[in-house]
This record gives sequence, structure tokens and C-alpha cells, in this order.
Amino acid sequence: MLRRVIISCIGCLSVAVMSTGVWALQSGGVEVGDLETGSVVGQAFKELPVDLDIYATEVGALKILYPPTSVLDMKNRPGTPVLVRVTNKSAAERGFHMTAAENQSAPTVLNVKIALKPGETKYIGIPTSDLLYAAGSVFAYGDQLNPTSAGGRLILIK
Repeated sequence: MLRRVIISCIGCLSVAVMSTGVWALQSGGVEVGDLETGSVVGQAFKELPVDLDIYATEVGALKILYPPTSVLDMKNRPGTPVLVRVTNKSAAERGFHMTAAENQSAPTVLNVKIALKPGETKYIGIPTSDLLYAAGSVFAYGDQLNPTSAGGRLILIK
């Protein structure tokens, strides 16, 4: 009888430990907003440094997102969320879509889409855990409103 109780307790403990790991991978969540009112994991956007500046712009007849490649060193990061500023410098509405779907297909994969009016700026707050625990180190970004326009890549140094 005591043996069954011990085995049952070990089984319950192992389930609890496994479910804790699942929650850790799903913690955080990407937040989109403006500089004054936006926040991510309890930290206001206005208190965070901007890690990446991305511009939706036009070069001649081409619609592009600039820069085409961004690199972010995560090795010595103290755990503060990543703040991305996206500005539309085009005369038309533009989109911004960043995803890690090329690297993983879980329902919790990083996948953010926003639309920006001409001249508009939006901020995207990404918890460090959402980047560090993602499979792979490359996140694609593009314009979902203009799918043929040139996008880019965010490369993480982990």
C-alpha cells in the first residue's frame, strides 16, 4: 500500500514538473502600443531603450523595410524586454509582420502583425524569454499588406 502511494506521488510530481516547463516557454507575450502607454511584462515602453529601429519606406517604386538585416546580441542581456520601433515613412499604409514560424510551428510561436498609417510609429515589446527559448536564431519580418515588397531578418546572437 505504501509503495502505491509513493509511486502515485512521484507520478504527480513528475506531471507538475513537466507542466511548469510548459508555462515557462509560454510566459511573456508580445505587446504592441505607443511609447507613452505601452508596456510589456510590467515594464513601460518609455522606460526601455529602443533595441531596433525599422522603417517602412520607398526607394523609387520599391516598397522596403529598412534595414534588411538586424542583429541583436542576447548573450549579455540582463533580461529586459526587447523594444522594436517601427515607423512608416511611406505615403501609403504599410504593414509589419515578424515571425519565427520558419524555425518552429508551435501555437505559441512569435508572430506579430501591425498596420501603420503614413507617418505613424508603433512600438513592439517582446519578452526576452520569447526570443531566447525560440527554436533557431532567425526571425523574418516583412510587410503583410505588400507581400511582394522586400522584408528582412532579425538575427539573434544567443
